[in-house]
Amino acid sequence: MRIATRSSPLATWQARAVATALEAVGSAQGDIELVPVRTTGDVDVSTPISEMSGRGVFVTEVQAAVLDGRADIAVHSAKDMRSEPTPGLTLAGCLVRGDARDALVGLALDAIPRGGVVATGSQRRQCQLAALRGDLRFTGLRGNMARRIAAAAQPDVDAVIVAAAALERLGESHRIAQRFGPDEIVPQVGQGAIAIEHRTGDADAAAAAGAIIDEVTTRCVHAERAFLRTLGAGCDLPTGAHAVIDAGGSIAMTAVLATANRDSVMRASGLHLDGESLGVALANELLARVDSAEPRA
Repeated sequence: MRIATRSSPLATWQARAVATALEAVGSAQGDIELVPVRTTGDVDVSTPISEMSGRGVFVTEVQAAVLDGRADIAVHSAKDMRSEPTPGLTLAGCLVRGDARDALVGLALDAIPRGGVVATGSQRRQCQLAALRGDLRFTGLRGNMARRIAAAAQPDVDAVIVAAAALERLGESHRIAQRFGPDEIVPQVGQGAIAIEHRTGDADAAAAAGAIIDEVTTRCVHAERAFLRTLGAGCDLPTGAHAVIDAGGSIAMTAVLATANRDSVMRASGLHLDGESLGVALANELLARVDSAEPRA
């Protein structure tokens, strides 16, 4: 079994987690080999991440390794994937989700001085932090997790905000100053989830992946992706969505979408047994509310 993955420490950890899961259930026949791939997002560290949103810059080359036969499956951070399916590939599902929350490294929110600086390349995080603390200022941030952690120690930065799951997987959770619940900052679609793709029609890879996916996480991520897909590829507004399954088996999801000027963040929540229907409904509701909030010429 050959597993295509980005070569960053976090991506390698995720691929090894998939390998360990395959070995545990006996799904892999013979040795498991990691196939490291360098992506556009790894090469281009100067373009703001907000300008690369939706382009699959951290997954396209990994997917190509499966499509051209260099690997059998691809492992991604689910949040990096495009909302539309990739021709020739099937999204098998996700492992059990990690912590989906965003986290501050450096100072906790209440400890940041007035007019303090938070480093992040995510407009989703900026908009929602600004709604909590309108006095905050922001500076861009790119690079692997080690570089992001180091930025928190810079004299002109009070904190950085990153995915809690990334810190936990790299053994850096002790650096977390504060975690934000989804009711405070709605995470990115797919955040904390590790996704597995295989070639469409590859029965062996499908069976192997199917043996280790978590149905709860997979249902929730599919619902979140339906929300993002409904917004459309042309939507470049900051957005996020987080889904859970309630005691009755229905999906409860909260989603956000910022206005074009980034000054306001609209929030919507819903409950439905069918995640696809819920994602579509919340996306259409937020698009209508954002449109009505925009000033007319």
